[in-house]
Amino acid sequence: MTSTSPQLTGVRLLDALDASGLTGRGGAAFPSAVKLRAMTKRHTAVIVNACDGELGAVKDGWVVANHLDELLHGADLVRGLARGAVTFAAHRGSGTERRLRSAGVDVLDAPSRYVSSEESSLISLSQGGLARPMTKRSLYIQGGRDSTGRRIAPTIVLNAETVWRIAQIAERGPEWFRRFGTASEPGPRLASVGGYVGRPVVVETQAGVPVGELLAAARTPADAEYVLVNGLGGAFASIAGVSSAAWSREGLAPFGGRLGPGIIDVVDPRRCPLDMVTELLAYAAGESAGQCGPCMFGVPELSGLWQQYVRTPSARHRRALDINLGLLPGRGGCKFPDGVAGLAVNALAVFADHITEHAAGRCRYAARRTA
Repeated sequence: MTSTSPQLTGVRLLDALDASGLTGRGGAAFPSAVKLRAMTKRHTAVIVNACDGELGAVKDGWVVANHLDELLHGADLVRGLARGAVTFAAHRGSGTERRLRSAGVDVLDAPSRYVSSEESSLISLSQGGLARPMTKRSLYIQGGRDSTGRRIAPTIVLNAETVWRIAQIAERGPEWFRRFGTASEPGPRLASVGGYVGRPVVVETQAGVPVGELLAAARTPADAEYVLVNGLGGAFASIAGVSSAAWSREGLAPFGGRLGPGIIDVVDPRRCPLDMVTELLAYAAGESAGQCGPCMFGVPELSGLWQQYVRTPSARHRRALDINLGLLPGRGGCKFPDGVAGLAVNALAVFADHITEHAAGRCRYAARRTA
């Protein structure tokens, strides 16, 4: 890799990132230049998140495996802005952790739990706490204290793909970056496509391409019917409806989806999708951080009410389920209950005809399994 132009370091790098329109590739899509400018006001520790924490996510491990030199260069650029230490986060015992340690960088090994790679969980772990989400009294990029009064030093968390893109922009310029994607979601980006496919793949793509193009890259079989976009905090959609939609915020919005962390999981057509939702909600119930009521009690209750409803889709069971779904969002210390509730609401709409079948004592997928 050629050396970075002096014009694209420091303040000029921030200006280039601003002009590029780069947003975080971990899911929140927050403008990277804004985040990095806030960081430069004080000495800030940096965590490069390569955990791939969402279900079906593999792209950050792919960046580490295939573009490690550029990733490390991007981390050096961020270090120059932050004037603090840089640590790479990876799940304990993963191939990503081993590759990073072999490269000689500092590695924060996070437990392989769903909430452990959440931004504030990694900040907590890096500063001697548990890998659990912290209630945000202020932005941790500014430092401050957690809900227990423990002092938190200024820290920024950047997704691994985001840091790789910073290196690319520093090397190639914002004009190159904006050749890809759409005006509102510019730049190249990665998508992980897996599940019921002929070839699980990380696709180097851009916003605006048809979703069907990504499915074709993974050799998705013709009998596939549904996809889950962006894991436990995502949304289901029929392949017939979503294939022609653009892979963008606007294109996925009618289906309740967004680009997020860039994951497409193709649902196995031999399984009842209601069973898949049941498993996802049961998994969510077991991944609670155990810190606040919505996570400790609300998510497990949702799992139980969902199972009760799909077994016996009565009006009474639906009312109980709807009450739970109305209470979960916006009440937890992090957004975990919100995402799980959103997935359940989406599944109720997308699979409404299957629920009707279950109410009549039928399931077309059971017939397929016995055929």
